[in-house]
Amino acid sequence: MASTKVLLLQLLLVSVISVVSASHYWGASTTFTYKGNNSDGTHKVRFRYRDTFDQCFWSLSWRCTSGNCGYVSGSKRTVIDSSNNGPKFDRLLCETETVVTRNVPSDKPFQLRADSCCWIGTRNWVVHWDVLTGVDLGKRSDTGEPNKSPDVTILPFLRIPQNCPRTYKLMTFDPDGDDVRCRYGNLRNIECSRCDRPAGFHLDEDSCTLHYISSTANPKVFGFEMMVEDYSKGHINLFYSDGSWSHRHPWPRRRSKRAVSYPTTAARPWWIPAATPWPTTTTMTTTQRPITPYAPTPPLSQLPLQFSFLVDPPAPSCVEGVYLPKLVHPTPIHGEKIHAEVDSSMEIRVKAQASLAVIQGIIISGPSNVTKHKTTHNEFVIRWTPTADDLGEFFPICFAVESATGPGVIRPPVAIHSHSHSHFHPTPTSRSGLYHSEMRCVVVEVKRKIVQSHVICNESSMTILVEKASFSRLSEDHLRLNDPSNTICNLTSNSTHVIGVVPLNQCGTQIEEDDDNLIFKNEITTYEDMRNVITRKHLLEVRFYCQYPKHGKVSQSFSVHRKNVTVWEKGMGTFTYGFEFYEDNSYRAMINPNSYPLEVEIGTELYMKIEATSSINNTEMFVESCRAAPYDNPNYRKPYIIIANGCKVDPTVDIYPRAHNKQFLFSMEAFKFIGLHDQVYISCSVIMCEAGNPNTRCSQGCINSTSSHRLYKREAMIQSGTHFVSQGPLRLKRSAENSDTSAVALNLNLVFIAGCVLAAVGMICGVIMYKTKASKVKYQPLPASEPS
Repeated sequence: MASTKVLLLQLLLVSVISVVSASHYWGASTTFTYKGNNSDGTHKVRFRYRDTFDQCFWSLSWRCTSGNCGYVSGSKRTVIDSSNNGPKFDRLLCETETVVTRNVPSDKPFQLRADSCCWIGTRNWVVHWDVLTGVDLGKRSDTGEPNKSPDVTILPFLRIPQNCPRTYKLMTFDPDGDDVRCRYGNLRNIECSRCDRPAGFHLDEDSCTLHYISSTANPKVFGFEMMVEDYSKGHINLFYSDGSWSHRHPWPRRRSKRAVSYPTTAARPWWIPAATPWPTTTTMTTTQRPITPYAPTPPLSQLPLQFSFLVDPPAPSCVEGVYLPKLVHPTPIHGEKIHAEVDSSMEIRVKAQASLAVIQGIIISGPSNVTKHKTTHNEFVIRWTPTADDLGEFFPICFAVESATGPGVIRPPVAIHSHSHSHFHPTPTSRSGLYHSEMRCVVVEVKRKIVQSHVICNESSMTILVEKASFSRLSEDHLRLNDPSNTICNLTSNSTHVIGVVPLNQCGTQIEEDDDNLIFKNEITTYEDMRNVITRKHLLEVRFYCQYPKHGKVSQSFSVHRKNVTVWEKGMGTFTYGFEFYEDNSYRAMINPNSYPLEVEIGTELYMKIEATSSINNTEMFVESCRAAPYDNPNYRKPYIIIANGCKVDPTVDIYPRAHNKQFLFSMEAFKFIGLHDQVYISCSVIMCEAGNPNTRCSQGCINSTSSHRLYKREAMIQSGTHFVSQGPLRLKRSAENSDTSAVALNLNLVFIAGCVLAAVGMICGVIMYKTKASKVKYQPLPASEPS
């Protein structure tokens, strides 16, 4: 019986080892933060282990190999991102973050290690993984606190066509302002398994910049085994609780090239394992950097950075924006610092272009609970909500956009110009391939909440409550909503709060849409004068939002494409107006309503038709004015005038012969609306008149400012009142998207200040603070009688 139990245990052990061995490792990184002392005097250290395997349930198993590592008091693992776009033989990858809290009794240095098998198939024969983390909790003489490790991260899987050299700036932000260096691992079976330096790459250790130069395509990846270390910029001491101390000095700077010998007869440093031979001297030139870990001074911390790199077959073009995605506005620049607030969702917007490929997705790496979403504008939104435990810390977030080509993959419609007309044609691709954009990383700094506010989401409105104490130095009389032209959009107040009740379809409310939700946004801003469209004194800008699931009631009431407008007037009957865009001046092919919002280039000819149907015969339609505005609001204070008093104002307007007197056919060139807006709505005022009656406004036609004209009484029942019809939005391709510096000029990263969930209707609400405005797709309610 005993022998049977032993056999079963042996079989179970073999089974477990086989499962672990079968797991496929893509890479890992580690950071740690000192979180203060516990009540029992131990030191609390929080580790963030990011591991990537081919399954989401795997993670590294760490053990103490040097010093007193204390014990684990808490651990939580979450999935960060997953993808099935890996190499040919290992398509699945899943990155997780395990947040581990250790209670450490000593502030002396200690080391943690993890090792096992096996990497995914690598072309440089890296099989096992070996990772090392070195921690020193001695109190620094320059900051008076223990060292903060660099905040490092990288996408666990990178890919590049073999013919497209590219530079990768690794994210290595240091909260203490130390010098951060990146090197290949050197200690075999400790820092690395094979300790290989992949051919075709160059690593600049001082700047942590990896250059891909050239290689051959291969379905297997290069396995990168690197270490990240930080060194103080000046001479400092580390003091320990037992009364001892150690000295740290900067990494040596480059000098003139000459050979020198560094004595190494001192005691073996803590970060060199006892089993490793320790030389007495080493000779090098001062312009060289040692390729061994025997640096003249030990690092303040040691962190692993391992990842997989795939070299694909050559691309037809290496120009970014053709096959390889090009990151464009409003994507933040690499290394940008973004501020977030505790318990408030922050947002990063990413957009890419690829004219001969389809933007397929985005891959991210970041802290636990970071999420990604794709909007209906083909933009990506990365969201993350820090907790109180994250206060004062810095968190890197990296991302890259994927594009795809291949048989059956349809690119979005592109404008093909023929003479003065533009036709939109989807174009199939013929070459198969997956491409990555450049990798960009940002650093999120978590701060305390500043503006105290609360949002209530209803089915047709948002209520924003902002505590006056949050902005005591500002006058509430100089606050306004996004578009305050309507009297219902005025803010009110009581003794403690500024209050705004904002309809979902008025006051400049904008909407964004992803696969699952409609997000309505507005903002409260300061201004100098109500007549000013812009202000340079953004003392307070608070954006608030409500998020509704598409399967809820609101999704049944909103559509991006404007439906026909039906009105009834006593004596004139019922009128229905339709406003549509067409592909050319033949007005035979109407643009599909599902294509909205329409993306057009500046200068593209836009063909529009307004048509009325009436319950009364012998009527005609007259278009008195047309204008463009960033919001679907006919009362917008400073629109762009297209037609006024029945006269053409925009010089590119052409009016075409109509088939009957209830039509109006016209065209104009697309333009960029003045300001930061990336879209416009076209709205027109129309009148219905008794056909052939010379005493109507319709019969007068164009009336310029110098002409005299009579006003006719409505009682005569010979013409209707003025009705407004609109269509849009038109999303204009901005010239700034072709500029490498466009992302520097604007920072559209939104910081959500507050949030809540109303379970009864499935709504999410919150408040945002940010520094730059942008107009987004706005929806209007459909008539209740129309189907959703």
